[in-house]
Amino acid sequence: MNSKTTLVWIAIIAASIMSPCIANAEEAGNTGADLANQANEAANNAFVTLKKAIQGDSSAISEMASSYAMPALMALVFLFIGYMIASFLGRMIGSVVAKRVDQTLGKFLSRLIKNMMMVMVILGTLGFFGVDVTSFAAILAAAGFAIGMALQGTLSNFAAGIMLLIFRPFKVNDYIKVAGTEGTVEEIDLFTTRLNSVDNRHLIIPNNQIFGNLLENFSHNDLRRVDITIGTDYANNIHQVRMVLESTVQNIPGMVVDPAPQVYLSELSASSIDWQLRVWCHNADFWSVREHLVSLTKDALDNAGINIPYPQMDINVAGKSLAQAA
Repeated sequence: MNSKTTLVWIAIIAASIMSPCIANAEEAGNTGADLANQANEAANNAFVTLKKAIQGDSSAISEMASSYAMPALMALVFLFIGYMIASFLGRMIGSVVAKRVDQTLGKFLSRLIKNMMMVMVILGTLGFFGVDVTSFAAILAAAGFAIGMALQGTLSNFAAGIMLLIFRPFKVNDYIKVAGTEGTVEEIDLFTTRLNSVDNRHLIIPNNQIFGNLLENFSHNDLRRVDITIGTDYANNIHQVRMVLESTVQNIPGMVVDPAPQVYLSELSASSIDWQLRVWCHNADFWSVREHLVSLTKDALDNAGINIPYPQMDINVAGKSLAQAA
């Protein structure tokens, strides 16, 4: 038990010892100033009684036992039982959430439930011994409001973190694109999400910039499609080009055969006939399959004598040839 916890327990025990005197003063209907005076007087009487009890006065010992020792003992018992119950419920609920939702959220809820129940136990103990806890509730409400206003941005990140852990749009080791950046998820915290980029940069993104904005998860599905666009010369026969490309996409290392690969005539552009090649693969093999697809397509077109044209533009000068214009 650390020093702060010890001080809290001492304060609670002292309050429970003084609570009968304070309760009697409240019942008398005195004003706040009179209540404070009578509380101070009761404290002085308690110390005098304690001094007499130490000196061996039997009546003082009896009074100490009935008026002060028993309330203190009962307060300790109530607090101990409340502490055990709060700890048990916190661990139980936290373990369930950790198994079914997320470990980070489970640990947080475990601590939150335990602390909230301990506050209720302490206030309930003080109220049982006659201490008016209405002022404590007002102080807690005011403090909560002030903290909420001061930490508005932080609480926004916290709320977004809770939603991310509950709905789980991505998990650790997923590759995502969000907030203008992308990378592999290293950790999902209550306030921030940490990514590692492909060039090994460590990125820390506030959760309120993730939840509610467009998020692209490349790892969610097991399969991913590789698309590349190839341009061929207008002088080439498109049927021959299609045959060469269809033969190529059937033999890409790492590809899957279902769904089947596709060769799609996409556009007649300014200087080339554009084809799109579509091959499916597992997420982990995306970059290697893409490299093989580009390389093998280039080799197949070269072997078939099919040209990949450079961007070009024909210029016609009215009234004379281009050579004469030069």
